[in-house]
Amino acid sequence: MKIDVVVDVKTTLGEGPLWDVEQQRLYWIDSFDGRVFRATHDGHEIRSWDVPMKIGSMALRKDGEGAIVSLARGFHTLDFKTGDVELIHDPEPGKDANRLNDGKVDKQGRFITGSMDTMESGPNGALYRLDTDFSVHKLDDGIIVSNGPCWSPDGDTFYFADSWSGEIWAYDYDQTTGSVSNRRTFTKIDTSTGGAADGSTVDAEGCLWNAQVYDGKLIRYRPDGVIDRVIEMPVKKITSVMFGGPNLDIIYVTSMAKPPLPRFPGDGVLRGSVFTITDLGIRGVPEQRFGA
Repeated sequence: MKIDVVVDVKTTLGEGPLWDVEQQRLYWIDSFDGRVFRATHDGHEIRSWDVPMKIGSMALRKDGEGAIVSLARGFHTLDFKTGDVELIHDPEPGKDANRLNDGKVDKQGRFITGSMDTMESGPNGALYRLDTDFSVHKLDDGIIVSNGPCWSPDGDTFYFADSWSGEIWAYDYDQTTGSVSNRRTFTKIDTSTGGAADGSTVDAEGCLWNAQVYDGKLIRYRPDGVIDRVIEMPVKKITSVMFGGPNLDIIYVTSMAKPPLPRFPGDGVLRGSVFTITDLGIRGVPEQRFGA
């Protein structure tokens, strides 16, 4: 196993690594600075786009050169050619202390995104589904910080974390309707040590990988929720994880250069970098694009 820095652009809050099999490109975001980045698998040909507010996640579109982005105030389209950003729908009008956060696309091309309390203290967030016709549906609520949405390889189990609840949940996922049911605890995380569940992905063997922010640990869980492997990262404030590269066998890990609130710790000189982990012998699964 080898850990390297593949890109060091000092993202204030680096998040949402997304490997696109079609373009063979890595995307990631700076949530606080409102930027979308793209690079080759080895960190070259870096390109970026600005968005007008904080960004929680993104999904590439099937139809054309663009993305769906979950910005602080709702779902928007982003045109990569022009840089134009247009509102689709704000599911939380008037909730100024909230913003949309982490999101992923299911096998049917629907975008699942949760919201969060920006002070990370109250259960004021919710989980939403943006359908391919741009209609928005609430799936769950009472969430402090939405993070880590992903699915089992067969698409029947949906994983999701409320970071400060100390739990990663599993739901039954109805692939026909996009509804969730039977929420249960997949695994518990001891938040008393300062760490919390952040971004997640699932590998081809059905194991869930979670970036435990402020604790600097990347943890692989078996499908039964038991810890299979722990990787200590070079920085504490890792934020999310994704498999990518030509063979889907490179792990990309994002991190933040500056904590969002004063109570969180600082980090070393590699803070804000995008890291790669290679030579693990484990492959991921391709991420989906938004659209019918």
